[in-house]
Amino acid sequence: MSPARRCSRTACDRPAVTTLTYVYADQTAVVGPLATYAEPHSYDLCDVHGERLSAPRGWEVLRLAPDPSTIPPSPDDLLALADAVREAGRPLVEATRSPGEAGRTGGPSGVGRETARRGHLRVLTSE
Repeated sequence: MSPARRCSRTACDRPAVTTLTYVYADQTAVVGPLATYAEPHSYDLCDVHGERLSAPRGWEVLRLAPDPSTIPPSPDDLLALADAVREAGRPLVEATRSPGEAGRTGGPSGVGRETARRGHLRVLTSE
């Protein structure tokens, strides 16, 4: 038997991603993140059966969102993190002058030195 838990539905061998629990006192079916341990009074469901679940007439289906800290990072998240680290590691550079100010001597007023950078934003000081 595979260590990964499988969907409780008959003839479905997809991996379980959600857990279904019935709260009979409140007439509620609760579909939430996969439980840590398999319980005898709950049902592990795959993504297809978890989405298509319907409750008996008069019952409410409560769908709980998974905890974001338990979701593994996606490739997009890892690329964004790598880009942020690369951007933070860039050295500070002197602010460049606009083409119209390049020929002036003595330095233009209002153009300063870059003192900090966060993403695409720059902090300039006037000197």
